Amino acid sequence: MIDAVRSAAVKPVAGFARGFSYPLRAARLFRQRPGLLRYLAIPFLINLLVFTVTVYFGLDLFQGMLETYAPSTDVWYGVLLYYLAWTVALLLTTVVVFFSFTVFGNLIASPFNELLSERTEALICGVQNDQPFSLQRFWTESRYAIFVEIKKLAVFVFCMVLLFGINFIPGIGSLIYAVLAPALTLFFLVVEYMAFVLMRKQLSFAEQRRYIFKHSILMLGYACGVFCMLAIPFIQFFCIPLAVVGATLLWCDFPGVEWQNQSHSTQSNR
Repeated sequence: MIDAVRSAAVKPVAGFARGFSYPLRAARLFRQRPGLLRYLAIPFLINLLVFTVTVYFGLDLFQGMLETYAPSTDVWYGVLLYYLAWTVALLLTTVVVFFSFTVFGNLIASPFNELLSERTEALICGVQNDQPFSLQRFWTESRYAIFVEIKKLAVFVFCMVLLFGINFIPGIGSLIYAVLAPALTLFFLVVEYMAFVLMRKQLSFAEQRRYIFKHSILMLGYACGVFCMLAIPFIQFFCIPLAVVGATLLWCDFPGVEWQNQSHSTQSNR
């Protein structure tokens, strides 16, 4: 079965479709294994609070500015401009919430995502962590996970700023930006969520990069699946855990050399 899956993923279309399906397969796993839901309850509630506060104060601030500076609604064009401004405000709020939720959601949920990925791998591949769960271990790994998350976000923002500067090059700048900006976003989504399983396997960044590019079509499909979920309102709440579990399922189907060597050594010891 696994050999058939891997041979199908070699074909570009089949590989892209296979990668795109992993977030959806993660949703099915949550339905089959409801015990996994406890690993995302706390970050979900925190993210819901952040989302609610951001929308409430953002729209409240905009309403105050609108009442101060908007033209009188006694005339027909005033009413039209008033509702047009509210439409623009809702669209801008949606965009701001999209990015802020992605950034803060990943930061807040990163320690819980580690546990979620670890538990998923244990259920699917039978790989157990040698260290039992403890609050001390959770606190130590949480600090490290948040630190790594901040570094990744800083690199992503720096690269996006450089690309934005390229946008001002006369002639071809806008074209280069239109191609590289989405490509960087998709690559960042792969690095962001695959890291929860790849770093647990103690793969260096060079080894992670080789693994990702070895399965480039598969990773492209996976990133597009995650991006589509992030673009759908309210589905964003569930995107992060689905992306983490989807990345772990992808690894279980296409394990790297390090995991294979570990499995062989375990079997030989038995």
